[in-house]
Parts: sequence; structure tokens; C-alpha cells
Amino acid sequence: MKLFSILLISTVLIFSCNTKIDLKNYDSYPTATDKNLWPLYTKDATEFNLWAPTAKEVIIHLYENGNDSPVLESFTLKESENGVWKKVVNGDMNGTYYTFQVKTDTGWLSETPGIYAQAVGVNGNRAMILNLATTNPQGWEKDHGPHLESPNKAIIYELHVRDMTLHPQSGAQYKGKFLGLVEQGTMGPGNIKTGIDHLKELGITHVHLLPSFDHYSIDETRLETPQFNWGYDPKNYNVPEGSYATDPYDAMIRIKEFKQMVKSFHDNGIGVILDVVYNHTGKTEESLFNQEVPGYYYRHNEDGSNSDAAGCGNETASERTMMRKFMLESLLYWTKEYHIDGFRFDLMGIYDIETMNEIASALKKVNPDMLLYGEGWTAKESPLPEKKRVLKKHMQQLPDIAAFSDDIRDGLKGSVFEDLDTGFVNGGTKKEESIKFGLVGGIQHPQIDYEGVNYSKAPWTNAPWQSISYTSCHDNHTLFDKLKISNPKASFEELSALHKLANAIVLTSQGTPFLHAGVEFLRSKQSEHNSYNLPDSINQIDWNLKNIHQDVFTYYQNLIRLRKSHPAFSMPNAKAVKENLKFQLVADGLISYTLENSANGDSWKEILVIYNAKKEAFRYPLEEAYKLAVYKDTFDFSGSKTIQEYIDVPPISMLVAFKD
Repeated sequence: MKLFSILLISTVLIFSCNTKIDLKNYDSYPTATDKNLWPLYTKDATEFNLWAPTAKEVIIHLYENGNDSPVLESFTLKESENGVWKKVVNGDMNGTYYTFQVKTDTGWLSETPGIYAQAVGVNGNRAMILNLATTNPQGWEKDHGPHLESPNKAIIYELHVRDMTLHPQSGAQYKGKFLGLVEQGTMGPGNIKTGIDHLKELGITHVHLLPSFDHYSIDETRLETPQFNWGYDPKNYNVPEGSYATDPYDAMIRIKEFKQMVKSFHDNGIGVILDVVYNHTGKTEESLFNQEVPGYYYRHNEDGSNSDAAGCGNETASERTMMRKFMLESLLYWTKEYHIDGFRFDLMGIYDIETMNEIASALKKVNPDMLLYGEGWTAKESPLPEKKRVLKKHMQQLPDIAAFSDDIRDGLKGSVFEDLDTGFVNGGTKKEESIKFGLVGGIQHPQIDYEGVNYSKAPWTNAPWQSISYTSCHDNHTLFDKLKISNPKASFEELSALHKLANAIVLTSQGTPFLHAGVEFLRSKQSEHNSYNLPDSINQIDWNLKNIHQDVFTYYQNLIRLRKSHPAFSMPNAKAVKENLKFQLVADGLISYTLENSANGDSWKEILVIYNAKKEAFRYPLEEAYKLAVYKDTFDFSGSKTIQEYIDVPPISMLVAFKD
């Protein structure tokens, strides 16, 4: 009688579970928020768990390698609670490759490494069980990134792993690899420093790596053939990209080398930020998500078709319980396992506010110095209600996250979408309010006419650091190319001056400064505006440019030194900016302001900053005497020259003076 009761209860549970699932109503699916879905390895056994509530059967296949070996053995998983299927395989499975395969009402789906895979073989098709402790470099337990008093103390440098070292004259041995980024002592033309030594010489605080997780676009089995892609087509979210490792076939190698890269950056005082792309997947029907729970992880239009706010064929549903769980746990995994110092979120407007605030809170508890920022927009329309989206205009609801300021970006040099459009530095008119808005970091400031700002007609940050100040990034034209295209008659000397002024404004703004790799020596992509899959000849950093444009590099180097030496340029909150930043003379092509009261503990009592975008000198009246710190290309941090009554500010330049 007792056995019959148990069987009856079990039948009812299974029946009730199946009847609850409406395949078209994803909110009806049972969820497993508290279940550990990562592979659980010990020397004695490994436990596998897969959330697949619509599955009729789930099998795990074991393999000797990650590429072409036949199945060693297969096991059927047992359905447990809340849609989770489970199997414990006895023995030490370290180094064993595996895949899951799910059967639904429509039949068997494709094999998948599992969305929680921690190690994968070549091209990410098979996962591997791995004792992760064996991948840690020496001293890993004491490794940590830089401490930041405020997020706008960071100076972010965005680079692509392959770009940085691939040039024949990069001096790197491991060209295009994780290890190549951190090779010490590499030299380029004219004995210039390259690689990590260049970054240290420049003075940046954080590298932002374009997507470095496993993505579809590079075929890792034919790396002898040059292949390039930015990597915004995710496959395995929790594993480093194999083409950047010295051996993509051995699942352990990419993990060890990625960790060594992070530790080397940390050892040199540089933090590591990952560009992450949870908003869409590289494939749709064939994606790993859809091979486990078809449809669940994505948003759809009313007719059932995939919605496409990412402009890549699909968009994920961050508001859905198990997608939110996946994002949160994946980001925590990179933070804890790889010691990552920050994340840049691609098309952040696709995510919902609640999920992102939950993520930020959890990550900040692990690493209080974590930098979190992203694009506060979408590529196309989304079914997620606008009021729930992480849009730039909603950033005041996300107190731990920053967003890119397209206000200052396009205010400085013109629209990224209109080649001939110009901004403050290159001949545009009525751009001053947009620049002022960027200078204060998007906060409420009494001296800004918000109606005059190009895009935002109201403040959108709580604190200045929430605004990422930049002129260029991997997207669109490089700064040099944009200036050249929009000013076709300009001489090289003039273009160089425009270039320096643009990022002089960025690096003296109260927002968090962000530089595109190579901008410090006039990087060009031969006027290509979308180089995501173009050849290395377009994308690689040409180290000859540093040798040729040493003056520009030195100028950027000094700008960074100025910012780091004087905390008045990175005030931590809106109150400090409102009290201490006072705009003075503002006219067409000219903006000046003072930073007063030894702002933010600065050693300079008052700082006068003047940006002259005019093609002629401007005689600026002075009511009091100042010491001259920045004039043309000269940086005199001691202020050996005193100016009074007036100063002639050179054309297309920044001037900085101070009072002790």
C-alpha cells in the first residue's frame, strides 16, 4: 500500500508538472533559481545538472577529445524538480569532454556543451570537465586589480586582443594572443615601447577587451588562415575565446593563458574590463540556449517571431527568471574565477532595469572597485516596455552603472552617422551646451541650458562618473578618420590639433574617460566605419604611427598625467561639481571654466581651463594672475610662468592655468 501511494504521488507530480507548462507561455515554466547548474567536479565524481523543463529525455555523451573522437559512453539524466535533469558520473573525470543532448516533442535537438560550460575544446562544440584550481597562475590567491576612490578615477583603454600585437613590427612573440598583450620589453619601430609597456608608459588604468569569450565567427581549426572579427556573436559565454590562445584544442590552455594575462595586467597596476554580450546570441535557432529550452531565453513579437532589438537576429529576455539567473551567475563567475575588474554591456538598453540593478549589487559586493557601464540604447525596437529598459535617460534609476555619453561624443566631432557633420572642435556651431553637459558628467548643473544640448534635454546621471566621456571607440570611424572626412581641406597639422583638443576635453571632463586603442598616435582604419570583420590590415594597430607621431603620444601621456595628478578633474559626486565647477566665458568655439576651492582635495586652489576651437588665437581677459600649466603642447606642472591681464589662447588648443 505504501509503495502504491508513492508511485501515485510521483505520477501526479509529473503529470501536474507537465500540465503546468504552456509551451507558448514561458512564464509558466518551472524555474530553478536556487539550483547549481554548473558542472560539479570532485576527484571521486562529477555531477551534471541541466535545466530543460520541456525535455522528454536528456543524454550526456562523453568524449576523449573536444574535436573528432567518437562517443566513449552515454548516460541518461534523471528528471528531478523544477525542470532540472541530473546525473552523477563516478570516477575522476578531469580532462573528459562531454555534451548534452535534449529530446523534445519535436525530436532530438543538437548536442550542446551546456550554457554553463566552463571549459570547451576547439570551436566550443564540446565542454570539458576541469579541475579549475590547476589553471591558476602562481600567486593567484593574492591577485587583485586596482583600487578606485571613484569610478571616474579610471582611464579606460578599449582594445581588441588581436589588434594590439598582430602588426609585424609589434615586437610581440605571441601575436594576436592573450599572452601577447602582456609580453614585457617589446619594442617597435624606432625602439618605441609596444604592448603592455606602451600602456604603462601612456598611463591608463584599465584595459577594456572587446569580446573575449568564445564566439562563433572564428574557425579555430584553421588559424593559419588570417581571420578577424570583433566577437559580438556569442557561443559559450563562460569560456575564453580559443583563437586568442596558443592551443585552441586543449580546453585548459585558453583558461590558463587568460588568467595569466589578467594577473600580468594586475601586476602592472592595470585593471581588466570585459566587453560582454548577453543581449543576443551569435545564432538563433541553432544557439546553445535553443538546444536546451527552445524559445525560452529570447523575446518574441506578438506573431511568435524573434524580436531583434540587437539588430543581429534575436534578443534575449533578461527579465525572465532563468535568463536573469544565467546573466548574474555568469558575471559573478568571471569576477571570481578570472578576477575581472569590470564589464562593458553591449546594447545595454535591451536589458531590464531590475536585472541590471540586481547584477550591479551582487558584483559590487564581491569587488567594490568594479566598473560597470554600457550602451544606453538599442539597435532596433524591443517588446520590452521602454520604461523598463536600461536606457541612457533612465540611468538615474541605476546608481551603480554608467553609460556612454553620445552627447559629448557627437558634440565634439559631429554625428557618427553623418560623415560630414561636425562638432565643437572641427567647425560645428552651437555645440557648446553639449560640451558643457559632457564636462559636468550629465548631472543637473545651474549653468547649462539643456534645450541647447544635442540629444539629452535633461540631466541623466546622479553622479558625474555615470557618464562615459569619449570621442571614439571600435564602432564607426576612428577619431582621426572622422576628423579627416569631415574636414577634407584641413592640413595634417590642423587635423592633429583637432585630434588633441577633442581628447583634451575628454580627459579634463568630470565623466569617466574612455580612449580607443591607438587614438594616442592618430590611429586610422583607412576611413572604414565598420571594421567588425575586415582584414587585419585595416584593424591592426600600426606601431609605425607611434614612432611618427611621438608628439601626439606625448601630449596624450601628459593629459593623463594631468588628470591623475589633479583630483579636481574627477570629482566623485554631483554636489562637488555644482559647488566647484563654474563656467566663465563661453562663446562660439570657446568654452572656459574654473575648478575652485581646491576641489576634491586638489593641490591647486583654483584651475582655469580654456578650450579654443577657433582657427585663430583668442585673447582671454584675466582678472587675476595665474600660473600657466598647459599651453599648446607644453605641460609645465610647476607653473613656472605667470600670466596676468590677458592670455592669447592659441587656435585649436586647450589652455590650463592655476593658482596655488
